[in-house]
Amino acid sequence: MNNQPEKNSRNQNFISFIIERTNKDKGIAATLRRADNPDTEYQSWEYLAAFNVDLENPNQRLPYATIAAAIAKNKNANEKIANGNLGIGRALLLCYDGDNQSDQAKTKLRRLLACDSVLEVCRVLRPILSLIKSRSIGNLNFVKLLDDLLKFQWDEARQKVKAHWAQDFYHKETTEKEDEQ
Repeated sequence: MNNQPEKNSRNQNFISFIIERTNKDKGIAATLRRADNPDTEYQSWEYLAAFNVDLENPNQRLPYATIAAAIAKNKNANEKIANGNLGIGRALLLCYDGDNQSDQAKTKLRRLLACDSVLEVCRVLRPILSLIKSRSIGNLNFVKLLDDLLKFQWDEARQKVKAHWAQDFYHKETTEKEDEQ
């Protein structure tokens, strides 16, 4: 299974579209901010449907809605948002100053890893995404996170996604000196 999205994948095009529209139009940004609320999610459906997202399938709709809302919520007044390179595990770790022994950080990671459905993981991710934004950690790799959420519906893929998130959290970044040895 390829963990990297294709260069011009639908998910990458979706993320680029949402970022572009959110950066240009405050009205669309406001609509998309409500996409992760079950009561107002339907307002974002026109943007999801434009990318042939099956609106009747929550395993497909919820990941797209969750990521669209996260992108829109990350937009600051005078700042442009972009797709970043941080994985969810690394971003969560950075919220706690890179301390993977932080009880709060480990509790949030364990809760994320305990999820068994797309609905549950999207619900659990919402406050984590808000925490990441509030700590101004940097931009997540939204394409990769969307890919991961879409894989979450299959048992084997779900375990690989969880393992990747845990490794991203616990993995010690190597320094250039360590790489040379």
